[in-house]
Amino acid sequence: MKVIVLKDTKNVGKKGDTIQVSDGYARNFLIPKGIVMEATAANLKELEKQKAAEAERRATDKASAEALKAKLEKLETEVVTKAGEGGRIFGSITAKDISDALKAQHGVEIDKKKIDLDGPIKQTGSYEIEAKLYHEVAVKLKVNVKAL
Repeated sequence: MKVIVLKDTKNVGKKGDTIQVSDGYARNFLIPKGIVMEATAANLKELEKQKAAEAERRATDKASAEALKAKLEKLETEVVTKAGEGGRIFGSITAKDISDALKAQHGVEIDKKKIDLDGPIKQTGSYEIEAKLYHEVAVKLKVNVKAL
């Protein structure tokens, strides 16, 4: 029986694949568990529509990430915190602090998980930090850490 995989499943296939399995395996196990559906003409047509919509959504997301990248490359963010002698910060500057500063100063929201710090920032100064906006879109953020 020819079936369409609905969920990524080990030993079966990836979502959207069309595979050939035995009738009993499909009817007694895969279809009742919602892992696959029968590959009829209508279901195949629906799958193609879903794939086209997903590709369009990905292209839109990538284009918006590219636009955000162009905007962020021009910006410089400033984080002000308490510091001691020699510019040593009390505590540290984290990805959340940088994300909050971007939102407050420029109105740009970036999830803290997308900001890639090698480690927490513990000194005042200028830093270039990478942020991964989308699958293949990354930007270098300019961050100035200043003492109060």
